[in-house]
Amino acid sequence: MFYKIEPEVAGGWGDRTVVDRSTHPPMVSVLEYRLDGWLGDEILETFPCYIVTESLMEDFVRERLVGYEDADVMLTVSDDFSSEYSLGEIPKFRWLKIDGNAEASDFMYSADHRLIVSEKAMRVLKAHRIAHADIDAVHRMDEAGC
Repeated sequence: MFYKIEPEVAGGWGDRTVVDRSTHPPMVSVLEYRLDGWLGDEILETFPCYIVTESLMEDFVRERLVGYEDADVMLTVSDDFSSEYSLGEIPKFRWLKIDGNAEASDFMYSADHRLIVSEKAMRVLKAHRIAHADIDAVHRMDEAGC
């Protein structure tokens, strides 16, 4: 079984993000994730990018999950960022660059560029805080549009 996951959106691209908008989805080569608020989830999204806490990334590595690249992300807070809407101290994050395919990966994109994860990856995610992510089970890969 696979899962379609739509993580918390806690911000967006910062000014230092380098992006080629001539393609769809846009191709991001440098990512600055600027937080507007954070509800505490350990996986965040800003289309078409995903970031995860270092702790979650370490578990992906430990469990030998495949279909992603671990990359640097610049994490900043916006002028509108309010700790009133955020949960605790902000941990370090890593960029989860998805590069998997439906045949042999734990992480991949659907045709509409949604994140699809394997059952093994979902077990790791559920061991972390993902309270604000929308998650739908996908029984067949053609349901996910992969």
